[in-house]
Amino acid sequence: MAEKRDYYEVLGVDKSADASTIKKAYYKLAKQYHPDANPGDAAAEEKFKEANEAYEVLSDSDKRAKYDQFGHAAFDPSMGGGDGGFGGFGGFGDFGDLGDILGGMFGGAFGGGRQRRNGPIPGDDIGANVTITFEEAAFGVKKDISYNRICRCPDCKGSGGENVETCTVCRGTGQVRRVQRMGGMSFQSTAQCDACRGTGKIIKNPCNKCRGTGQTRESKRLTVSIPAGIDHGERIALRGQGNDGRNGGPAGDLIIVVSVRSHSIFEREDYNIYCEVPLTVAEATLGAEIDVPTLEGNVKYTIPEGTQAGTTFTLRGKGIPYVNGNGKRGDLIFRTTVEIPKGLSEKQKEAMRAFAESCGEGNYTKHKQFFKKIFGK
Repeated sequence: MAEKRDYYEVLGVDKSADASTIKKAYYKLAKQYHPDANPGDAAAEEKFKEANEAYEVLSDSDKRAKYDQFGHAAFDPSMGGGDGGFGGFGGFGDFGDLGDILGGMFGGAFGGGRQRRNGPIPGDDIGANVTITFEEAAFGVKKDISYNRICRCPDCKGSGGENVETCTVCRGTGQVRRVQRMGGMSFQSTAQCDACRGTGKIIKNPCNKCRGTGQTRESKRLTVSIPAGIDHGERIALRGQGNDGRNGGPAGDLIIVVSVRSHSIFEREDYNIYCEVPLTVAEATLGAEIDVPTLEGNVKYTIPEGTQAGTTFTLRGKGIPYVNGNGKRGDLIFRTTVEIPKGLSEKQKEAMRAFAESCGEGNYTKHKQFFKKIFGK
């Protein structure tokens, strides 16, 4: 398996980059490698996934802090922990007894304060993806999503079955203590009770539906309100819609990652949108009232005479609405290009030559200054 690249290297940012810089770098890569823009390109898809993974960690201050300290090992399931890696420092992975020994020295930071299996256990978060259009991201939309979750067994109400008794081996704790001797010294450690598999209870008549686990899998369908102004790669957390917890523990969350399709005309940066508007030679020279596209249809805009290619104009408040911004919106900034006509007839060419001759050098300031710098006249 290929070694993972450094997340900062993936996004092309320095380790001291702020949240805004990280977001802009991710947005640029996501737009470049988005599957909609690269259909059938497996390499682009991998780069898109790699950028998503890097952004998910570096955009979260807690995850970023862990990554800065431990690197990829912080999120490697093989290193232990519920979320992968060090799991919020709640355990020391598979080091077992060593974790308990160090926990006794350092107040539980290395696993000494391990959670009892028969106590309340929160449910896991679930990830889901939803793809929306550029306009839907701008103005908000409701989307139906389907996903699978682990829920409390409806038949046994989560008990696992009938005739439930407290485990006599661990006395309901789900853990047993062991003593090991090394070099003339004794060390105590805790381990999962083999008799009850850490649950603290023995079920004489297990539930047929969940086979004694107290949980089953179900398919769920939800209508999600996606707020106006959301950007590509941002996430929505639906509290309590993830997997059910155990022993009275709270349910996890449903984390929805939003993907926004690219637009045929507009590009987005923060809450501003950008596009190019082509002008004819006559429109740029004489000025004209033109149609400018916006997210809500075309609007009329007067271009002044003598407009040069590359000139930018701004339509205030025609960009993306701020999320929960009480009506505040970004701007639409369009850049003009001048289209030079092709395939002129001889009559049209003669008219153009006559026009050029009538203008002389006086109407072409940049042209005149350029050659004056070269030839000195």
